[in-house]
Amino acid sequence: MPRITGNKGEWSELYVFLELLSSGKLYAADENLKKLEDIFFPILKVLREEQADKKSEYCIADNEKVELFVNNAIVKTVSRDLISDYAKKLYSGIKSGGDRAFEIPEAEKAMKELDCEKIKAPSTDKSDITLQLFDINTGYKPICGFSIKSELGNAPTLLNAGKTTNFRFEVTGITDALMSEINAIDTKNKILDRVNKIYENGELKFRKAENKTFSENLMLLDSVMEEILAESLLLNYTGKASTCKDAVELLEENNPVGYPKKGYYEYKYKKFLCAVALGMTPSKVWDGKDEANGGYIVVTTNGDVLAYHIYNRDFFEQYLLDNTKFERASTTRHQFASVYKEDGKYYFDLNLQIRFIK
Repeated sequence: MPRITGNKGEWSELYVFLELLSSGKLYAADENLKKLEDIFFPILKVLREEQADKKSEYCIADNEKVELFVNNAIVKTVSRDLISDYAKKLYSGIKSGGDRAFEIPEAEKAMKELDCEKIKAPSTDKSDITLQLFDINTGYKPICGFSIKSELGNAPTLLNAGKTTNFRFEVTGITDALMSEINAIDTKNKILDRVNKIYENGELKFRKAENKTFSENLMLLDSVMEEILAESLLLNYTGKASTCKDAVELLEENNPVGYPKKGYYEYKYKKFLCAVALGMTPSKVWDGKDEANGGYIVVTTNGDVLAYHIYNRDFFEQYLLDNTKFERASTTRHQFASVYKEDGKYYFDLNLQIRFIK
């Protein structure tokens, strides 16, 4: 049997699975990613489907064991103390692992014990783990999907770069000769230097998001969300804002779309970041619903597994705004940051990628 390898993010998903089975509780986090000791959701079961014909349910029967049902038939029981021990060893293995894919022998033993063949169950949406929780306030027992992010490895992306996240700007005040001069700039900070060269001679005026689906998804959030993000890109690529929070503060100050008072940009930005975190992607038509309908689970550096549930969405939105930044992607791979000419006009594309701050 081939050895199982994974990176820190992938192993973290298995760690969440083990840690939640052993603890039986999903704790909430505040806006600073600190555990709220008095706010948690009892976990009734974890649902996992590695194969179309194999539906596994890990039911937390009591304080001592987990019962595994496969296709509604009980298969075995596993001690929660044993699962907790495996979770601790997995955490240590992740912490000591390298930047690339690596093995954790103890994790493979845990997977065998729990009848798992894969580090993570396949997913067709943004949910990385599916839980049935008990709402102590209402008695409701919802089945919720959560997206998982980990602080144990490299800072994960929130919005991945692609040609779908390019924004088109019209360039005014330049010539063919200046276009060639701008495109020839190949410094360490070539995007900023090219943008500054454009502004020395003319202007960049936003025209559209290149991808029609992304444009329509943004319109569902707000009719001017495209313009807000385009202004953010100009702030970033002129060196004025490196984080989402920096951009919001400058947007509130400059008010490029003419909102009647302060607070609108922060509100809209939080909704945008939350939508991306829980379901919206640039290339897929979005209906406004959360695919990760439970919320977000974060593995902290000290091994806590904390959640931003739909019930504490305000904390989650503030966390996203405070902990995300713009990242400059590959200009060649995503085809942006060069002046080009169409129908006698000059254009320049800028790319949007957002990553968590480490």
